[in-house]
Amino acid sequence: MVLSPESGTRHLQPRVRRVNDRAWLLGKLSLTGSFAVRPSRLRRWLREPVVHFLAIGLLLFVGYRLLHPDAGAPPGRIELTEDDLRQMSVAWLAQGRPPLTLEQMQSLVENKVREEILYREALALGLEKGDTIVKRRLAQKMEFLAEDVAALRAPSIDELRAWFEKNSARFALSPRASFRHLYFSLDRGGERARDTAARTLPRLGGKPGDWPGAAALGDPFMFQDYYGDRAFEQLASVFGPPFARAVLQLKPGAWQGPIESGYGWHLIWIDSITPGRVPAFEEIEADAKAEWMAEQRAETKRKAFEAMRERYEVVLPALITGSGDGGAAPSAKKSP
Repeated sequence: MVLSPESGTRHLQPRVRRVNDRAWLLGKLSLTGSFAVRPSRLRRWLREPVVHFLAIGLLLFVGYRLLHPDAGAPPGRIELTEDDLRQMSVAWLAQGRPPLTLEQMQSLVENKVREEILYREALALGLEKGDTIVKRRLAQKMEFLAEDVAALRAPSIDELRAWFEKNSARFALSPRASFRHLYFSLDRGGERARDTAARTLPRLGGKPGDWPGAAALGDPFMFQDYYGDRAFEQLASVFGPPFARAVLQLKPGAWQGPIESGYGWHLIWIDSITPGRVPAFEEIEADAKAEWMAEQRAETKRKAFEAMRERYEVVLPALITGSGDGGAAPSAKKSP
């Protein structure tokens, strides 16, 4: 059967009309808003928690894949990236060595592959279980992770100043002393060393601290004869705490004593005593900020550990708990 051009056009006309009618209907519905996505409806969708959850999940998935491109690799595959090679080269150069040759890089790569293979085989055999060193290392990494999570904002000046006012005693400066001493050795004088020092004191009456004849009245000392601007902790580390406390209670301008130390007995000339004080906030703002940050970080880590501990039941022997039948630690709770 042969169709003329006119007859073919007549057959196509109903189809064209149906297409045009359908397009007209869709346009009409779009104009009336029946099939259009209205802005108000879109806003409602964006406020839905489920949409937020899906978006965050997708973001985490994409971020993890970018940071761990080999996470989905087959278990029998070991892949080193260019970044791995770069880190190996940086570690090599950090030891003061010349740049890596090709042979040296290949040797490092082989060692890296060997280490990874042995590590995976050890995990497959469960060798990490019951290993105290591995357990401590993993616990240490959790501590480091908590340090990262506990990264804090810097406090405002008003906030830091208020905290300093409540904790100013932490920053109190110890009293300090500058003095000379005349030493009387226990090794040489024995039990008479104190009496010798007491008899020498009147001979120093009216003499200044730097009187040249003073040294001939005592014994040689293994360390210094003069100590300038020393705090209690510094004096205690050399002579002992009792000596340090006694020296800081003396008055300047005269020979005094005898005072006992771990080495023997001493006559003391005080040049000056600087009383202890609490510095102004402006003097130690940086130190106060560091202490504030450390305190907040410690509190964050403490709360994080308490939250983790709540998921465990800790069972201890009766010797520890003090009960007759043993039991769980008082602060522990069962995990859900």
